[in-house]
Amino acid sequence: MKYRIFGKSGWKISEIGYGMWGLAGWTGSDDEETFRSLQMAVDLGCNFFDTAYAYGNGKSESLLGQLVRANSDKKLYTATKIPPKNLKWPARDEFTVDDCYPPEHIEEYVEKSLKNAGFTSYDLLQIHTWNDKWLDDERLMKKLLDLKGQGFFNAIGISINRWEPWNGIRAVRSGLIDAVQVIYNIFDQNPEDELFPACREMNVAVIARVPFDEGSLTGTLTLDSKWPEGDWRNTYFVPENLIPTVEKVDALKKSVPAGMTLPEMALRFILSEPAVATTIPGMRKTTHVTSNMKTSDDGPLSPDLIRELRKHRWDRKPRPWSQ
Repeated sequence: MKYRIFGKSGWKISEIGYGMWGLAGWTGSDDEETFRSLQMAVDLGCNFFDTAYAYGNGKSESLLGQLVRANSDKKLYTATKIPPKNLKWPARDEFTVDDCYPPEHIEEYVEKSLKNAGFTSYDLLQIHTWNDKWLDDERLMKKLLDLKGQGFFNAIGISINRWEPWNGIRAVRSGLIDAVQVIYNIFDQNPEDELFPACREMNVAVIARVPFDEGSLTGTLTLDSKWPEGDWRNTYFVPENLIPTVEKVDALKKSVPAGMTLPEMALRFILSEPAVATTIPGMRKTTHVTSNMKTSDDGPLSPDLIRELRKHRWDRKPRPWSQ
């Protein structure tokens, strides 16, 4: 496992982190298998774990707490997120701080997340939805900085809405945040345009989320793909999204070099970007862990392959189903 510096915090973070969303909204999760996967990730050098209160209403945070206590001899970096008060993802432009993150709500959920995990502090506390105009309401950042000063967490981050990398640049340039979490993968390359340069300038860490485009870049999606009732993917991969996604993945498969898999290429594409501190694939099975962790050792892709993958950039705009 290779490590990168996590922005101004100076933390030495595994470049393959662990995204823990799969414990909520996705079917097929088994707690025992999940914990084996988490422990295997630690054994292979992963030290960054990203969760949220919304992932099972604290269930994922509880598992993270168990993992940290089971590895008390290692430094594991913990990150969680406060859900919006109105429970609406993503944040729409008309939403205010009072709708989503009034100060008392922030404090309430910091306390809940700490209790869920059994922690006295997290390393990184993130706002789970974001709109740059919220900086105009000083109460939000004032409350976060106050709680940070009390030692409940060590760094502040924001999670940027799907397909809106521009809607976080003001926060980055404010100097008030330490990290941004943004969708970045072979299809979603537009954070490179403005967000990543701003992060480099301000020494703000980048967490690249959705490295497999919600599963499409594993290469297993088909036009007939369906999931059990209640699975989040049924609301995301509606025909309007599923059909063009399968078409674009099929075209992309032609660029996968011999001896390399599509998921490996997807992760190594992200690791070829120096602005990224870590990427957080979801991993619920030990086979996923071993294959994903290996990509760190394999290193960045060749410049020629990167140039080829530039052709697969897909600039998308938020839709009612994109969440």
